[in-house]
Amino acid sequence: MDEKLFSELSASIREAGAIKRGAKRASRSFEFADVDVLAIRAKTGLSQSQFAALLEVSPATLKNWEQGRRQPTGPARALLRIVSAKPRLALEALHAERLAA
Repeated sequence: MDEKLFSELSASIREAGAIKRGAKRASRSFEFADVDVLAIRAKTGLSQSQFAALLEVSPATLKNWEQGRRQPTGPARALLRIVSAKPRLALEALHAERLAA
């Protein structure tokens, strides 16, 4: 490995350790508001099982989100934001054939 690259990586690891110990502040951090999955599902008028199928998650996962035991992350969070903003459009775009079931 290139010595300069190794030195940079070592410095990064030491910096991460200092941040974790609280000796140094992170240069940036990200805070995301909790998603109200129950309210989003209510906008769609779908049952839990229908909404879970639409999102392609298990009904148990959806229940955990709705009851606040867990929060959706990553792509699921992004998809829920789309459904919240444009429920009808999202329903039309996402597996319309499943809604008829």
